[in-house]
Parts: sequence; C-alpha cells; structure tokens
Amino acid sequence: MKPCSGICYICPTPIGNLKDITLRTLETLNLVDLIACEDTRRTLKLLESYEIKKKLLVFNEHTKHKVQAYLLEQLELGKNIAIVSDAGMPGIADTGQELIQACIERLIPVEVLPGPVALINALVVSGFPCQQFLFINFLPRKPGKLKKLLERTRTYGNTVCAYEAPHRLIGTLDQLRAYGTELEVCVCREMTKLHEENIRGNIETVYNYFIHQEIKGEITLVLHWLESGGNKHE
Repeated sequence: MKPCSGICYICPTPIGNLKDITLRTLETLNLVDLIACEDTRRTLKLLESYEIKKKLLVFNEHTKHKVQAYLLEQLELGKNIAIVSDAGMPGIADTGQELIQACIERLIPVEVLPGPVALINALVVSGFPCQQFLFINFLPRKPGKLKKLLERTRTYGNTVCAYEAPHRLIGTLDQLRAYGTELEVCVCREMTKLHEENIRGNIETVYNYFIHQEIKGEITLVLHWLESGGNKHE
C-alpha cells in the first residue's frame, strides 16, 4: 500500500428506491474529493436527494481509457475518490472492475462498501437454491453457447442469474422454451421500485405471461432446473 496515496472507494447505489443507501456510503460521498460516475444525471439525482455537492466525472465505457488514467493520477497524488454506477455495485457488469485492478497493481488502497446488488435481490426473491449459483452478465445469444451453459448448470445444480434488456426479454424467453417446462424461471422487473414484479414459474408459464405485456424497466432473470442431477429441490 502506498502511504501517500488516496483511497478508491467503491460505493454501491440504490437499484431503484433512493432510500436504499447506507449511512456509510452517504458519509463517504460527502468526504471524498471526487466522484466518478457512469451518468452525471443519474448521480446528481441521488446526490441532490441527500444535499451532497461534489465534483463529478463521467467514467463509463466511452470515457474509461482517458478518465482511468486521470483517476489513478489523482489517487497517487493523495486524492480520495468514490466510484459509483448508475445502480448497484460498481465492478459488477461495468467499467469499475478495470479501475479496481489497476489500483491493486499500483498498491493504491481500495475499499468496497456494502450495499445493493440487483442479482442478489433477484436470487433471493426467486426462491430457488442460493447455495451455488452462476452470474452471467447477459445470457449467450448464440443457441449453441446457450445450450452448453444450461447443460453445465443443470449437471452441477447451479442457479443462473443474468441481466436482460426489456426489448430482448420475449426473445430470450422464447429461446429458453426449447428446454422444456423443467426449466424454472423468475423474472424480476423494476426491483425496489413502485411497480416491482417478480414472476415465477416454468418457462412456458412465464413466457405466456410476458407475451401479453408491455415490458419496461430493469430486468434480472433467474433460472433453475426443477430437477438437477435427478433430484428435485424442495
């Protein structure tokens, strides 16, 4: 650890309800010199809700190469920086992981604060086994790769969590119908928000529900085989 460097704080933010933020995260956002965020509009809404005024810097897929070098430079100069995503834990399916790795390589201290993670909420509310699970950012689009993934998870009894875009949900569910009604699905939509819904059932039941809906909002899929290794879970 470099004695003169600042600290890179990984700060999870609410996945929907702005009240789902910890006191420690609010304290940290108040104390740091700079907040790096995916979208200033989303982050400003959160900061204004808690009367926090800080310099913001856009740090996402489009700016990461230029901005990461600047953030590392500032950290090595002793500045404390908070990294936030639009929602949830930075480093999960966004650019935060690359910065964390770079900090570790340069012996810059990294502190990860606890907080909301969409995949964990979805996993627990699904009611499927949580003892061993596999997180996939997005399910493979190619049928062959999807088949290999599902066969592997069925063999080992893994529950699968994946994020999904609303305009792709029907197509994904339709593709999953090829694996029969032993495939259980929970579609978690708009978690922690006013119109949250968690639709569970076998793949046919869930597909038939959403085929008649106008689908909006953030979505997390949870998949589990009714029979894994020949044994039904309780």
